Amino acid sequence: MSSYKIIDHEYDVVVLGAGGSGLRAAVGLSEAGLKTACVSKVFPTRSHTSAAQGGISAALGNMGEDDWRWHMYDTVKGADWLGDQDSIEYLCKEAPAAVLELEKYGVPFSRTEDGKIYQRPFGGMTKNYGNETVQRTCAAADRTGHAILHTLYGQALKHNTEFFIEYFALDLIMKDGACKGLIAWNLNDGTIHRFRSHITIIATGGYGKVYYSATSAHTCTGDGNAMVLRAGLPLQDMEFVQFHPTGIYGHGTLISEGVRGEGGYLVNSKGERFMERYAPKAKDLASRDVVSRSIAVEINEGRGIGKEQDHVHLHIDHLDPKVIDERLPGISEASKLFANVDVTKEPIPVVPTVHYNMGGIPTNYKAEVLTVNGSEKTVPGLMAIGEAACVSVHGANRLGSNSLIDLVVFGRAAAKRAAELVKPGMKHDEIDKSETDRCLVRFDKLRNSEGSNPTSELRLSMQKTMQSKCAVFRTEKTLKEGVHEIRKPFEGMDSLSVKDKSLIFNTDLVETLEFDNLIRQAITTMDSAYHRKESRGAHAREDFPKRDDENYMQHTLSWCSGSKTKINYRPVHRSTLTNDVQYFPPQERVY
Repeated sequence: MSSYKIIDHEYDVVVLGAGGSGLRAAVGLSEAGLKTACVSKVFPTRSHTSAAQGGISAALGNMGEDDWRWHMYDTVKGADWLGDQDSIEYLCKEAPAAVLELEKYGVPFSRTEDGKIYQRPFGGMTKNYGNETVQRTCAAADRTGHAILHTLYGQALKHNTEFFIEYFALDLIMKDGACKGLIAWNLNDGTIHRFRSHITIIATGGYGKVYYSATSAHTCTGDGNAMVLRAGLPLQDMEFVQFHPTGIYGHGTLISEGVRGEGGYLVNSKGERFMERYAPKAKDLASRDVVSRSIAVEINEGRGIGKEQDHVHLHIDHLDPKVIDERLPGISEASKLFANVDVTKEPIPVVPTVHYNMGGIPTNYKAEVLTVNGSEKTVPGLMAIGEAACVSVHGANRLGSNSLIDLVVFGRAAAKRAAELVKPGMKHDEIDKSETDRCLVRFDKLRNSEGSNPTSELRLSMQKTMQSKCAVFRTEKTLKEGVHEIRKPFEGMDSLSVKDKSLIFNTDLVETLEFDNLIRQAITTMDSAYHRKESRGAHAREDFPKRDDENYMQHTLSWCSGSKTKINYRPVHRSTLTNDVQYFPPQERVY
């Protein structure tokens, strides 16, 4: 590996990823006086948090009575009782302070007439433990993620976080079971950088691009998750993939749940507001998995719209154009651009589209990564936050607007815990040269591949297999076929073709590295889904339509070495952190 120029860096903490969770962690770390690096493959304000539209949940009570315990109950129920209740308690209890902190940092929230943060209704959000709808989702029009991301980037710069932008992380540096940093490739000049740190925080986001149709950006390739798998650690609950009910038909662009929160509603080819059939109380504001499955049923039973009868309509043409202009301007623009629809006069054609990964790197509520054997012991020097992590607050299904609050609450928690564990200027361990070489062997092999299979063809094969075999509804037959078929693109890497051998902005090599990361997560997702023989949250088995708490009230752990996986389980946390709230026992989940 001597052909590569290697540049060394030493930091107290390295944050990998510059989305909402990574930036919130970086701000907290830098505020605490720790020497902090933030490594990102894209410019921070291009991170995928900028695509989050509808809002961020917190029981502020600005639009009527609210309580964090009600928020916790909704989150436990939304998670179909697979969420860890200690982590959910922490999330919901800390949420109000975290949002007010964002306001203090300068996030330009929409306002009520008396100047408070505006809050809108969102799916699955209630008060009095499910008895009434509540307005809990704090919004900056329909560009909430964009507002938060830009604000946090400014705060990180203010507190002297050092950024390494357009650096592609290759692998973690491990020593005796502990993480000592990471190795990254600088796309601008082709150099290899070795970051030594006492704690490495993975904040690389989701892996939505394992699917053909997804609201995710092309950069959402779950790079940190794959690095964890290659380090011999497991991922958790990978079978739980959220399909957002309303992606623009034929394009996949997200139409925020905030549209339905402002009064939008879905109809089928008969003009029926069909959600009244599936969720009589919550209707169009039922949880995302329920609405997605309801749309799928309407289409499957022949009540879809269009020549192919393969989508439904979302109406907001009954709303006051002033409300649309003030609260949903981005939706109006996207609908015109991608569907040629004037939302003040016409419905938006929508269909369920892959949107979020509930699964990821298993952590506790302090953001520390849990060890290889599935115990509660932690991996020294390694943390994970945001969509890359599985805390697990979202369990089998995430409620809308709980993702942004997840980012800031656990980004802040990671910084707080790191400041307890690391003192500024602590001495670093020496890293053996063989560990660096091990990390670069894979990079070198992929870069110099001379086979006949272009990365784009292998990626398309993976995406179409996931889309057809591991979709909204799943069966033993489709999953068994998927387990076999998803390994074919992995095997195709033995004869991979990478034409460009350069080291400066080599997009051919970047996409190949991303595919190598994606295919490992695709395999663990498919295998985890095959082994969970029940329906829970976003995992809907037609052959096992009931939730099975006796056998599957537990988290799936999946290891992946090459194309071989190992599946195991760990218990769901049923206890709470404090005496401020009681454990919510499982019950039938209806809306």
